[in-house]
Formats: sequence, structure tokens, C-alpha cells
Amino acid sequence: MTNTGQFVAGTPVRHQRLGNGRVVVDMGATAIVRFGPTVEQVLISEIIEVPSLHSALRNGSLNDSTDAVIRAQALAIGSVNDQWGVFSRSRVQLLPHQLWVCRKVNQEWPFRWLVADDVGLGKTIECGLVLMPLIASGRVRRVLILAPAKLVPQWQFRLKDMFDIRLQRYVTEADTQRGDFWATASMVVASFHTLRDDRRGARQRLLEADPWDLVIVDEAHHLGVDERAGETLAYSLVSELEQRSKINSLLFFTGTPHRGKDYGFFGLMHLVRPDLFDPDGDKIEQFSQLPKVMIRNNKATVTDLQGQRLFKSVSVYSREYGYSSEETLFYRTLSEFILDGRAYAGTLDGRAQTARMLVLVTLQKLAASSIAAIRNALCKRRLMLADAVSRSNGDASVTLPDDEQVTFDDLAEAEEVLPSSAAVLLMADEIQRLDELVALSEGIPSETKIERLLEMIREDFVAEEPVLLFTEYKATQALVVNALHREFGFGSATFINGDERLDGLEQASGLTKTISQPREHAADAFNAGKVRFLVSTEAGGEGIDLQERCSVLVHVDMPWNPMRLHQRVGRLSRYGQRRPVSVYILRNPQTVEARIWNLLNEKLERIQLALSSVMEEQEDISELVIGMAGNSLFIDLFSGGQGLSNERLEAWFDQATATLGGRDIVETVRELLGNVSRFDFQKVGKDLPKVDLPDLEKFFTQTVGRYGRRIFRRDEGLEIKTPDEWKAHSYALRDKYDGLVFDRSLRGTNAASRVLGVGHLLFDTALEEASDLPSRLACVDGLVSPLLIVTVEDEVTGTGALVHRLIFGVTEKEGQTKVLRDWELLQVLNTYSPKISPGTATTDAEAGSTVQRLKKAFDANLSSYAPMLRRPNSWPEMLFIPLQNETNPTRSS
Repeated sequence: MTNTGQFVAGTPVRHQRLGNGRVVVDMGATAIVRFGPTVEQVLISEIIEVPSLHSALRNGSLNDSTDAVIRAQALAIGSVNDQWGVFSRSRVQLLPHQLWVCRKVNQEWPFRWLVADDVGLGKTIECGLVLMPLIASGRVRRVLILAPAKLVPQWQFRLKDMFDIRLQRYVTEADTQRGDFWATASMVVASFHTLRDDRRGARQRLLEADPWDLVIVDEAHHLGVDERAGETLAYSLVSELEQRSKINSLLFFTGTPHRGKDYGFFGLMHLVRPDLFDPDGDKIEQFSQLPKVMIRNNKATVTDLQGQRLFKSVSVYSREYGYSSEETLFYRTLSEFILDGRAYAGTLDGRAQTARMLVLVTLQKLAASSIAAIRNALCKRRLMLADAVSRSNGDASVTLPDDEQVTFDDLAEAEEVLPSSAAVLLMADEIQRLDELVALSEGIPSETKIERLLEMIREDFVAEEPVLLFTEYKATQALVVNALHREFGFGSATFINGDERLDGLEQASGLTKTISQPREHAADAFNAGKVRFLVSTEAGGEGIDLQERCSVLVHVDMPWNPMRLHQRVGRLSRYGQRRPVSVYILRNPQTVEARIWNLLNEKLERIQLALSSVMEEQEDISELVIGMAGNSLFIDLFSGGQGLSNERLEAWFDQATATLGGRDIVETVRELLGNVSRFDFQKVGKDLPKVDLPDLEKFFTQTVGRYGRRIFRRDEGLEIKTPDEWKAHSYALRDKYDGLVFDRSLRGTNAASRVLGVGHLLFDTALEEASDLPSRLACVDGLVSPLLIVTVEDEVTGTGALVHRLIFGVTEKEGQTKVLRDWELLQVLNTYSPKISPGTATTDAEAGSTVQRLKKAFDANLSSYAPMLRRPNSWPEMLFIPLQNETNPTRSS
């Protein structure tokens, strides 16, 4: 029908500016037309009818079967990817829970979600899967990712490496009044710790910049708010962006969203959905709203595409040692020094007491790591005091960075230098006492902990077993690296720490020097097998994947905050680990720290049992409970137990941990975990697409062939000259491509640009060209019964949903109607052999009757096929007819 006739409802039309649509109602001079998710009223003279199945049946002619098949493939590919992101060019194997997160988040636009998955479940992959279809559709052009400073380079690298998403890293040097960074940057990753500082006007320039289509916040628990202390600077930054309407969609990631206080948790959720959450509101009512905004998947329940659990439980082993007589004397003397210091601090008030207690606690933590760490701190403190105390008024302010605002590694680095920077006397004769301690430490020929470590590696591990070792402080790290080099050969160990340099490393020549090394280089060397040992501080506890080759982890020291243990183990217990993970703990059972750890583990086990008995899904909740307890509780535990006998320690511990796992926390964890959205293979497994990038190859080769181009298969991949028709539509296309693959496992230089899939300009052009082909009715060789391609659209507009159109196949098998989901349809289409055949076309009546019969059968259960659409409506899109035999030939026109 031309633009001079009457349009009936449902007629497909094209508008020069708005694209393809479907007539809702003809109003004479104008028509109301639906274009995708929007409805517009346009002039009749501005629209023309486009080919449809109805017009093809009316004309009684068959289309080219090759064109028909590749158009149907393109429609199916788009439908699958819009929902699941499964054809994105990520260079990692996609998992069901990651696909589910993509589908869940992208069901609406704009969206607001907090994802609180366990460590190791692939938040970067989930983020990339969410982003890819949004970027490909043009819905997202401006993206801002906020993360702690140490993780900013990791986000930039991983999204480029995995998805070829190129983020611009925010650096203060590029952001000035004259050269406004935000005026030109559209896809940015930045540290919220950097942006919260407005001394250079950086925060204000961000607040005044153009709105963001999507803001993503990693480690979102740093966005804290407290009833008394108020908002952190990071919280107020995001809050002000929200108040100025600078955020369209929002996505938070954090493994510990609840940090022990309901006010802070619901304050965080208020940023996500201010319409649903209020820190002053009713707690129970707000918990019931969590399924709308919060996702949590845990290692105990995630599966592969066959429904098999991905993660095995982690095995933990203790390896004990005892102090030598020299070490015993040193630690006894140090304990007396600390107890005397605490007694003196107790006579002081306010800042003076706080400053001294902080130094004493830090000395305790260093001593728990190694004699090397505490000796280094004592020596530096002795030098500093001798020079500075005479000039000090004794009221110096001594602080550490807020553990809620920095990474664990930042905190450990600050602790290691605190004793040598806090010029406050811990007692009147401190310098003499320090001299005594240093002398005792220097009389210790070797540390029994390190001797036990070397013995364990020799006896418990097979030869050349890769081992990941964690220490809290750099002095202990250097001690371990040197010991490994002496025992197993220089070059057998490498290191990762926060400032990417390590002092005091012994060389084969006998000299010691400072070595600088980027953490990525150390991780790459370890993963590639170039070194056997990787010794890391907490800097390796976040953002580094080490599971490809290693399954053994050793805690050389035990940090006072158990949350650090979870992050350490998360480097190995993550997807891609092919062996059970073994964790070894070095401990001296005679120390106060070891006794407190025993009591703490027993309490966490009791909490786990109490919660497991009332939870539908079994999962390790210790990380959540620890996160809710807060760091200060554990500092008080480990520092306060000094000097107590076993009997007194147990009673004191019970009193100190009365709130840990108390009724309020247990109830909060139950409410939290009982109300989140989570992946459930039993419910969604049948819908998960069983297709991947290789399933795109037949479509691509047939589409390229249609335009007269051959694809050459070389050792390094596919080689193609770009069709001239495609270059006319996109000037960004190159004349020639080579080394192209449909393979996620590709590694090496420029690998991301060589992987074909949705999001690659060449493949996207093929998809667009094929989708616009006029083919609607065709004969196909190999087809047993007619196949109807059905489009299902949501009648409700204005939802902003990314997925507003789905594609299905409808056929008959043994007299029963069979519905093919989009990915199943693609698999079937990939088996077809398009062929032009002589003969006559089927009659309009016969084909029309087939369409009506199949569509009626499909519509009988329409809502069950498209539950994400509010009011689904179906349209017959294409019809494939079986190629007839010689006695009843068909003919394409």
C-alpha cells in the first residue's frame, strides 16, 4: 500500500526520520504510529508501507531464500542479545548468573540496582554485559564509573580487554578551568576519593557537567552515611549529582552493603531508590522492597549452563609453630612495654590518650605479623623520638585514615609508618625501653614462623606447586621474599603491594636494593609460570585474578579484620579455578591472637548454624556478619586481650562480642538475604540461551557472501574485504579486516578488536543490513513443516525498557505446536541450506491459513512466552515453507 491509500492497524511503515514502525490507527491526514518503544503522530504523506508478510502473501510471491534466512537470523540474534547480552564480545566465558544479572538489570530503563554478589563471581563481566547492549543501541553515550583509587586502572584495563569498552581515566592534571575535562570526556572511570576533594574545583566542575546516562559505583559501601557523623564526602558527591538530575540510571556494586547499622544501609539504598528507601523509615517495610533493587548471588548456588555447581568448598589447614627462647623473651618484653604504655595512656584524657593508644595498637598489629615488621617500626620510632620529642608538646594529633574510606592496603601502609611519625611519648622512659627491644630483636638469628613456612612448602606441596602468600605489611613481605629466594632460588618469587616497590630485597650478588614493579606485571609473571611464588599484601586482595594456575594460598600472618581473609581467598576461589582451593594458616597456638582467632571462628560457626537452619538457600554468611560488625570491634578484640589468662580471655571475649551475631544482626541478615533477587537455575535454566559467539558465524558468512565478498580462512582468523554498500553507510569501517574470530578465548595484542560479535562495527553493520532486507516469505530446503517467525511487542509504551520486542519461531511437530525461543530459532536457522527451486508458489489461501493457525496456537499462551512484557502483542513477521518434491514443486519469483 502506498501513501495515498488507507492504512489498516498493524501495517508496517517507514518514516525517513523515525525509522520503521507499525500503524496504530489511521486518522486521515495523520496516523498514530508505534516506532519501537515510542508512539508518534505523523503525517500520512511522510510514511510509506514497507514489505510485510501480509503483503507477500497478498502478492503470492516468494522471496530469495538466502535473504529470508539471514534476515530471520538477524532478528533472532538481536532478540537474544537484547535480553541476555550473550553475543557481546567479552573475552571470558559467560556464566548463567552473569547473563541473568544482565537480563534483570536491563529489563527497565532507566534502572536502579545494587549488585551484592560474592567475591569472585565476576562483577566486571556483569558490568560489561549490562553496558554492551546499552552502548550498541545508543541508549548509553555518557558513562561514569566511580571506584576506589587503587581499582581505577583495573576497571579501565578490564573493560577494554574483555569488552573493548574504552574508558578515559580521570586524572587531576587533565581537569583545569581552561581545559575542562568533563566537556570532552564521555566514558570515564574516576576515583571518588579524588573527586570528593574540591580544593581545585574538580568536584564543582563534575557537578556542572552534562548529565550521565549511567553512573556505576564500585565498592559502594564507601558511600557511607551516619546519624551522628553525617555523610561521607563520597556519599555527598553522588547525592548531589542525584539532586542536580545528573544521573539517569544507577548501578552499585558491593559485597558488603550492610555495615552493621540500618541507618547507613538504608541511607545507601536511598541513593539507589529514594522513592522506596529512607534511613528514618520503617525497617521491615523497606526490607520487603529489596527484591526490586538488590541482587545477590553466592558461590554456593551459581552453576554452569548444565546446572552443575561451579564452586567447591575451600579447605583450610593450620600449620603450627612455637617461638624460640630468644623470640619468647622478645615478645614477653614487648608485651610488658605495651601494657605499661596502656597504663600510662589510661592516666591521660582526650586526644592525648587516643593518640597513644593508637600507636600501641599499631605496634601490636605489627608484632603479630613478624619480628621484622615490629623491629623496623621500633628502630624508626627510636630515631624519630630522639630527634623530635624534645620539640614536641606531647599533644600531637595521631590518626589513621578512616577504614571505611580507604582500601585495606592503604590502611596497612599507614599503620606501618605510624610509629615512626607519631611524636608522642608512650611512657617516660620509652627511648631506653625501645633500645632494649631493638637489641633483643637483633639477637634473634631467624624467625621460627619463616622456618616453618619453608618446611611446609618443602614437605606439604608438590615440587613447583604455585603458591600465593599473603602478608599484611611490607617489612614482612620483604622477609618472606628473601627467604623464598634463598631457599628456592633467586627469581622464584615476586611481589604485589600498594606502592609497587619493596625495600631491602636481597640480590644474588649479596647486595640489597629497592625493587619497583607494577602489580599487573607481577600477576602476569605468576599466572604465566615465570615465578613459583607470589607474595602479596592486601593490594592483591582486590582486582587481581590468580586462579588460572594457582590453588594454594598461605596466610603468613593473620590480619585482625577477618574481612581481609575473604578478599584474599577470593583471588583463587573464583570462576576459572579448576582445582579445589587449599588455604594454609601459620599460627603459634600460644599467642593471644591465635586464642582469639579460635574463639572468633567458633562464634562465627555458631552464627552460621543458627542462620542456616532458617534460610532457604545455604550460603556462607560470615562475610556479611563480619562486614556488619565493623573494623573497630576486631581492633578492640585483638588489642584488648593482651595479658589475659585463657579463662579470663574467654569471659572477656564473650562480653566483647555480645553484639556479634546477636539477635539484631541475625534478624537483619535473615531479612537482607531473604528479600534479595538471586539467580535460580531451577527457575530460569530452561530459558538460558545455549548459544555463543560461534553460532554467529554462519549468519555472518552468508551475509557477507550476499554482497559478493568472500571470506578467507587464514591461520590467524577470517579475512574479509568490506562490501562497498556497507562502507557507504558507515565511514568508520575499514576497507579490509583480517584475523577476525568468533572465539572468546583469544589472547594477545589487539585481541579485543579481533573478536567478532555484537558491538563490533563490522558485525553490527551486517546485522543492520540483514534486518532491513525485504524478505518475508520463502521456501527453504530441509524444512519439514512450515515455520512462522513471530514478533512479540509490548503494547505499553513509555517504560523505557531495553527489551520491547522479542522473536519466536512457531512450527508443528507430530501434530503438536512447537514454540522456539529466539536462541533455539537461531540454532534451527543455522541448519538451513537456502536454495532457489523451480515450481509455483503456494497459494495465498494455503499460506494464509498456515499463518493464522500457527499464530492462533502461539497466542493461546502468549503471556507465558514473554513475561517481561506488560501487555504482549504478537505479529506474524516471516513464513518459511518447506521446499516441495518433484511432484509438487515450488518456484521463487
